[in-house]
Amino acid sequence: MSWIELAAIWFAWVLAGGSPGPATLGIASTSMALGRRAGVIFALGILTGGATWGIAAALGMSALMMANAWVFEVLRYVGAAYLIYLAMKSLRSAMSEKPGLTGKAQAGTPWRIYTKGVLVHLTNPKAILSWGAIYAITLPPNASGADLAFMFCFLYSGGALVFLSYAFLFSSQKVVQGYTRLRRWFEGAFALLFGAAGLKILTTRVAP
Repeated sequence: MSWIELAAIWFAWVLAGGSPGPATLGIASTSMALGRRAGVIFALGILTGGATWGIAAALGMSALMMANAWVFEVLRYVGAAYLIYLAMKSLRSAMSEKPGLTGKAQAGTPWRIYTKGVLVHLTNPKAILSWGAIYAITLPPNASGADLAFMFCFLYSGGALVFLSYAFLFSSQKVVQGYTRLRRWFEGAFALLFGAAGLKILTTRVAP
């Protein structure tokens, strides 16, 4: 896989992670209500949960690679279907008049806020499905453990960038106001990009 392809995959992963969901809405709401420090702590909890699912999926992929190469094709289509689902969700949001940031702020001690962040991601079944699907899309069935480790670190860096950026950006009132004003344009762009990525996966043949 070329560096251009890797960059495209990383960009798509960042876009998917940055789209509105339990994690991003929780970070944004916590940062707006309680400030940057609380938002960063909550984001670190989210990242811990994400690392747990990412490593679990990688270990599972290692076992599957040795026995069932066909599972990768199934997961590839699951990943494409998920991206198309995100495209439809973003399109509905872009057409809606409802405000985009409706998450719940997570109050309490730093440890409590962190723990809530971990639980938000651990209780989100889409997280492990996303990791499993992205491994199947980006890696061949004969990929080594080192390949899996590289892909995990490569993609995890994108997740860290997204979630920590949410904590920093949404602790600024000006950013919140700007996002609210342009929300529908952002959602429309997400819909277009997710849809294109999903169709690309469905029409691309993965070499063994």
